[in-house]
Amino acid sequence: MKKIIKEFIGAILIKLQPQKVEILIKKGISFNVKNELSLSERFMRSALLKNAEKNQDFDLLADYHENFWKETGRKYFSDKENVLKDFFFPNCLPVFEKLQNILKDTSHEFHTIVEIGTGNGDVLDYLSAEFSQIERFIGIDLSVEQIKFNKKQYVENIKIEFVAADGFDWIKENGTNNMIIFTSGGVLEYFSEQRLQEFFSYLNKLGTSIFIAIEPIGANIDFSKNPNSQPYGVERSFSHDYARLFKNAGFNLWHESKAPGKMHEDYFGVFGAINK
Repeated sequence: MKKIIKEFIGAILIKLQPQKVEILIKKGISFNVKNELSLSERFMRSALLKNAEKNQDFDLLADYHENFWKETGRKYFSDKENVLKDFFFPNCLPVFEKLQNILKDTSHEFHTIVEIGTGNGDVLDYLSAEFSQIERFIGIDLSVEQIKFNKKQYVENIKIEFVAADGFDWIKENGTNNMIIFTSGGVLEYFSEQRLQEFFSYLNKLGTSIFIAIEPIGANIDFSKNPNSQPYGVERSFSHDYARLFKNAGFNLWHESKAPGKMHEDYFGVFGAINK
């Protein structure tokens, strides 16, 4: 009932304060970072997300999320100082250990690791030391401010490059075969299903690629009943059926597991995929 009342009030405020709505959307409504949103802004946020979902305007939802990470990403990651210890080490190491074995056994010479949604860059910095056989490590993020911070933070690590860009757009301009692309902690959840499928299919056309995706999935979503991507949670980000989307694009899974989620509403799906 509280949620319905909040969305009802938010819908009224949206009509009464259109200029404030424009400012709010530009700033991003995925999260209420550091409780900066006022009560009225939180009501409008709930109504905007609900309306987009109700109208099945998933491109609009994706736009909302893109705005957030562009404008508020640096502020969000400024509080995330223990990504390696709190998330990566307990949840992600097994798939990267398996990746080491794949690289030893393959005749392909993989030369670049690309992290889409690099955030504070800690994971990429760690992997640049662990995967000494890889020549280039590229961290991509939508936030210009975050990328500026990372370039200063890791100026002594000459193996790492940081780029402010949309990951798919960057791959279109710079992608080659024998690249390893990965996301961890929630990045692809902000792609619409159509765009994510296009992304995977485009990678397949480039040649041999490896993709590691560590992404949240709604705990109550059953893809056997509905395989389509579905918004979930407070953010209304997307739960994707990654196994199906990888297969549709011509990839084979070499790893699939689950890790505990941030809350009871989700878990992390851990996927390793390769096309041959």
